[in-house]
Amino acid sequence: MGHISVEQGLFSHEVVSHLLAGRQQLLVVSGSGFASRDVMAAGDHPHNYYLWSSTGSAAMVGLGLAHAQPEQSVAVIISDGEMLKGLSSLATIGLHKPVNLTIVVLDNRHVDDGGLATYRPGVGIALDKVADSFGFDWTHAIRSMEGVSDLREWLSVKDGLKFMTIRVDVEDRALVMPPRDGCYIKARFRAALGLCPH
Repeated sequence: MGHISVEQGLFSHEVVSHLLAGRQQLLVVSGSGFASRDVMAAGDHPHNYYLWSSTGSAAMVGLGLAHAQPEQSVAVIISDGEMLKGLSSLATIGLHKPVNLTIVVLDNRHVDDGGLATYRPGVGIALDKVADSFGFDWTHAIRSMEGVSDLREWLSVKDGLKFMTIRVDVEDRALVMPPRDGCYIKARFRAALGLCPH
């Protein structure tokens, strides 16, 4: 997989919309906050599993889903703030190494959209290198829409455990809110997988 390092201003809603275009059967777990709103804005789908009030848990939900549905490709889309809160999950995921799981971190260097900074400007945290140290098969830092296009082609390829960070800018935009009823989200997701609702 090519590594594209060209700096280019990106916004998370554009990135997610481009990433999920033509997704077919991809299963998507989206983390709390702007990640779920961007996944919803890209188009509601029965294979979307939106998480609410569970910051830090999305990566582990993705791990469980990848194990439960080994024939399906699973993408976890989260913010850098959520990934930092659930950082220890990478050790467990790296140990199990599901080849059908990709974790995508939308890195705007803040907790959610413009809140508290997640790290000092100019210092940064290379989350892709952290994932590499935990044994992920593919780790990259994406800085351009061309890189997002490359990643879109790889989301459904079950050839190894992947972790990608995408640097995005903080933006002020209208919010598209996903369903908030956890029972409804779970039941719809299970039905889309052909599982009984109970």
